[in-house]
Amino acid sequence: MKKSLFLAVAMLVSGGAFASTEHYVLRDGNHVHHLKVTKIGEDVSVTTDIDFEPNSGEQGSKACSASISDDAKQVGANELVVKKQIPSEAHYCTLSIHLSADGAKIDQSEECGYFAAGICHFDSDGKELVRVK
Repeated sequence: MKKSLFLAVAMLVSGGAFASTEHYVLRDGNHVHHLKVTKIGEDVSVTTDIDFEPNSGEQGSKACSASISDDAKQVGANELVVKKQIPSEAHYCTLSIHLSADGAKIDQSEECGYFAAGICHFDSDGKELVRVK
């Protein structure tokens, strides 16, 4: 019994050694982007959420928020791709995430408008989300 308990605890501790989570944030006026990348062994999951209040040039627009969370595929040394299927559709929202030592940039496919409408979008518009250290 003691061996089983020790083995279970040892597996939990060793598994935790291979897990990491990184957070990235961009505030652009009243627009806030947040990206969370979690790596557990070879598995990578991504959660990105946005909260937009209209900026001065967006009068008449409504505030919005959205999020996407799914497993990611590592397609390069510093690039992740997330494909989230639109419910009951054959289309996918694709996010390409380009990581650097200090931040991340996000590009979105046209279909992502299903998840984020109005002034909301997951694309970082070429700006870098800063890595939180």
